[in-house]
Amino acid sequence: MKRPSPLAIVLAALVLFGAGLGIFVAVDSGGKAAPGPVVANISPTLSLPADSKLPGDFFGIVSEDAFANPGAYRTATLNRLARIGVGIVRQTFDWAAIERAPDQYDFTTYDSFVGSLAIRRMTVLPVLLDPPPFRSSKPKTGAAAGTYPPADYADMGRFAATLVRRYGPRGRFWKLHPELPKVPIRAWQVWNEPSLPAYWPAGPDPAQYTRLLEVVGHQIKRFDHRAEVVTAGIPDSRLGIPFSDFVKGMYRAGARGSFDSLAIHPYSRDATGVAAAVEDARQIMDANGDRRSDIWVTELGWADAGPASSFTVGASGQAERISSVFRTLVRLRHQARLRGVVYFGWRDGAPYAPAFKDFWGLHTGLVDIKGNPKPALSAFAGAVATLRRQG
Repeated sequence: MKRPSPLAIVLAALVLFGAGLGIFVAVDSGGKAAPGPVVANISPTLSLPADSKLPGDFFGIVSEDAFANPGAYRTATLNRLARIGVGIVRQTFDWAAIERAPDQYDFTTYDSFVGSLAIRRMTVLPVLLDPPPFRSSKPKTGAAAGTYPPADYADMGRFAATLVRRYGPRGRFWKLHPELPKVPIRAWQVWNEPSLPAYWPAGPDPAQYTRLLEVVGHQIKRFDHRAEVVTAGIPDSRLGIPFSDFVKGMYRAGARGSFDSLAIHPYSRDATGVAAAVEDARQIMDANGDRRSDIWVTELGWADAGPASSFTVGASGQAERISSVFRTLVRLRHQARLRGVVYFGWRDGAPYAPAFKDFWGLHTGLVDIKGNPKPALSAFAGAVATLRRQG
């Protein structure tokens, strides 16, 4: 059968998928669909150099703003991301926002986002996080601040399986939307930074996290045996258990074989520090007989402004470090079994009290809070284009 052209797919998706989810059809102030789809705002599908040896999803980004703002903003943002060579967007899949009541799921928001990416031949790295209150281990009284793991790890396994059955290779989502390019989710990240009290408030525990990873990973593989199970991103932070201690604790608890990629968050002063962190991770893995699992840098970044810190480096410093770290990580790719790198993030954030006062992490964007490009944007795009050409 002759396959439809990319333009035909786009047009079909605009009419059929967009009309149902409100992504691609223009909406007027009265809430009614404006006449005709906004075809001009849809980017062509992501194209890579024919001889590129880098996977299409090697370079990724975090863009919570694109997720939170469907419609014209999301369209424009994802178009820009596709144009600069982003192949994957790391995004929290908020369990509490999906399972609104026991065994009752609302996929509307996530269907919209996955479809928006698929039409651009991009995919998502879901971070499975934040159980609903009726699944959480958070105590009724005296709870510390932070995101608690589930009370029963099997509940999160069932949640993960539900997502795989919807968005994986045989997922119901793709059957419901045959007009879309089929870009199934194949990689799933289980939790975020469990070595920090903010994401394990009862006290970080590598053995307990390993048990969660085993249970959830098993359910993911049950419905997609070729899926990639990705650990939570592990930072090296003074706020929690040091990276090396936590990862070694995972291996002592039997983590080898329960994941395909070890995710790390190697925030460092410069590219040299990032490379050292990747090499340290590889050494720990190899020493524990885990030579086959990959490493995935699922967060790193630098700030151009904001309060002084080790990661606040000015506009030119931010741009230079992005270029340098991408070159460095591509050079390390085979030696370290590096799966890819996700930059944090696309757009600057705004301080909001009392939870967050201003800090460096609100200034790591490639664009500022108004969406204006920084030198970092050109550095990112230029490095990705050059490295893809070089393979």
